[in-house]
Amino acid sequence: MHALFEDSGKFFAGRILSEAESSAQVELDSGKRVKVKAANLLLKFEKPAPAELLAQGQALAESIDLPLAWEFAPEGEFGFADLAREYFSEQATLTEQAAALFRLYEAPHYFRRAGKGRFKKAPAEILAQALAAIEKKKAVLAQIAEWAEQLGRGECPAPIREQLYKILFRPDKNAPEYKAVVEASRATHTAPLELLQKAGAIDSSYQFHWKRFLFDNFPKGTAFPALDAPQPPADLPLADVQAFSIDDSQTTEIDDALSVTGIGTGTVTLGIHIAAPGLAIAPGSALDQLGRQRLSTVYMPGYKLTMLPDSVVQIYTLDEGHDNPAVSLYCSIDEATLEITATKTRLDRVPVVANLRHDQLDHIVTEDWLGDAQNSNENTPQRLSDLRPQLSFLYRLAKDLKAKREVVRGKPENFNRPDYNFKLVGGNADGGEPDGSETVQISTRQRGAPLDLIVAEAAIVANSTWGQWLHSLGVPGIYRSQASMAPGVKVRMGTKALPHAGMGVKSYTWATSPLRRYVDLVNQWQIIACVRHGATAALAAPFKPKDAELFSIISSFDATYSAYNGYQAGMERFWTLKYLEQNSIIELEATVFKEGPGGSYLVRADTLPLVFPVLGAQNLPRGARLRVKLGEIDDITLDLHGTVLERIDDPLDPSDDGPVDDEGSDDGDEAVAGPIAIAVDMNETEAAPADAAAP
Repeated sequence: MHALFEDSGKFFAGRILSEAESSAQVELDSGKRVKVKAANLLLKFEKPAPAELLAQGQALAESIDLPLAWEFAPEGEFGFADLAREYFSEQATLTEQAAALFRLYEAPHYFRRAGKGRFKKAPAEILAQALAAIEKKKAVLAQIAEWAEQLGRGECPAPIREQLYKILFRPDKNAPEYKAVVEASRATHTAPLELLQKAGAIDSSYQFHWKRFLFDNFPKGTAFPALDAPQPPADLPLADVQAFSIDDSQTTEIDDALSVTGIGTGTVTLGIHIAAPGLAIAPGSALDQLGRQRLSTVYMPGYKLTMLPDSVVQIYTLDEGHDNPAVSLYCSIDEATLEITATKTRLDRVPVVANLRHDQLDHIVTEDWLGDAQNSNENTPQRLSDLRPQLSFLYRLAKDLKAKREVVRGKPENFNRPDYNFKLVGGNADGGEPDGSETVQISTRQRGAPLDLIVAEAAIVANSTWGQWLHSLGVPGIYRSQASMAPGVKVRMGTKALPHAGMGVKSYTWATSPLRRYVDLVNQWQIIACVRHGATAALAAPFKPKDAELFSIISSFDATYSAYNGYQAGMERFWTLKYLEQNSIIELEATVFKEGPGGSYLVRADTLPLVFPVLGAQNLPRGARLRVKLGEIDDITLDLHGTVLERIDDPLDPSDDGPVDDEGSDDGDEAVAGPIAIAVDMNETEAAPADAAAP
């Protein structure tokens, strides 16, 4: 005696060795013996052989017309043999019964299972819906196959082009566009990004990076809504100073300016004047919400997206020729010892007499020019000559402040690497957003140049002084701290006035760029409350101690600012690679600073802002200088590799090693852009067939 039975959704047939009331011992053709529950024994038969019955039943099952079988099926619950008798004949054979069983089991959209070998017709309306869904899925699969074939031929279907960034970076993995890319990649054995490039989905490498950034950070576009620009208070006193700012020529959001009075009297007053949008933009207002959405100005070579609308910036920027509203820190300084003896914060209007541009003046304002009044330059602008005494004092003060901070830090600050400035010429460079066709010029500016040092040290004085003042009054602020300068200890943002080891100060806020960074605007509100309310400021400040909103702002700012900086680093790398192409540069001198994967070394170009891996050498120490041949440039992935041609320093002379900057800036480690990480997963299980519905 043989038996047909079901186990875990599959059908088997074999010879019954023994049978009890609740189970039977069955031997399969393979020789394996299994114990089968009596309820799972669906057919018992003498002939044909088990394998033959399975084969014949499955072949016949394919011929059963499901719509016709559904019409013939009894109402209510029925067994597979009942359907066989209705569909084939009253004397349905064993093979026909098995065929009915197999067909019923594989068509859950027509027949619902009601037990072992028992079924029930699906209601007509449910069946219609199921069949429509199956047809729709078949059409989708056909569309996926068609799109995949087009991609394989080097053509990009319009729906895939329109969803390019979603497919690559934030995909719906059930979407047909995504599945078509995966299927085409598998079929052609081509990486998804390369496949899409070959298919023409990416028209412009520059636009690829730009639109990817907008997709991630500005999905609703970059335009500002129509908002009224609030005016500053009319009753601010006019400060008796002549202030000046120091920025580069591209700066339109002039946040800070300086003034110096009292030179030659023994006590000099340094004024650090910060643009004061916080005097009119109210927490919770529409402009505040806009700033909180953007959180920072976005910078990139040749273009920027400001945090606040230009109508607001123009009211509060510290432009020359105007009396500008400001939050001003006045520091009384002993002219001989350069000790800061007292500080005072005021809200006032500050006359700005000059907007100095360091990229136009660095060659004039040198250490020699500042230190020797007889040192002259015939091309010195008159307004710069007029400010020479103030600049000379500020430079002397800045060097002293830096030296004192370095004592706290425990070692000097490292200014080995220069800052790089990018200028785009031609294309759309003069008319707004670049398009990638521009010619790029890259120039250098050594960090720690006199004007740079003056501005940096003044900002540190303001940010550290205000940080301590907020803390002393019990008013919370947003601080940047660093527990130590040990390797791996990062700069953190928080609401506590903790030391910043890297800066060498007791506490450090960001409060000097309120037009460009939202956390600076938040801190400015808190500082304004301190000016107006003094010892009771904690009760009047917009943000109270342990305010959950402050922590939310920090979290959002950290993530957004990191994304913006990453994009800036990526676009600077893009334009650096363009610079190599435009100037036909195929070799560079570079310095080793880290071991890379697979026997490679990461090197930093000596004269360009470029980090990339090189192969072709072994046992290279950190700081070794190399001549490197550049490989092929990919301006989509921003990838570049090199091959070592020769070592150009003296391996036996450690002092001949190139400079290696051991410290990142306060903004974090330098971003090293490289191959783009996409979200297309080629290892996912392929989709099941359209009509393979669940039991």
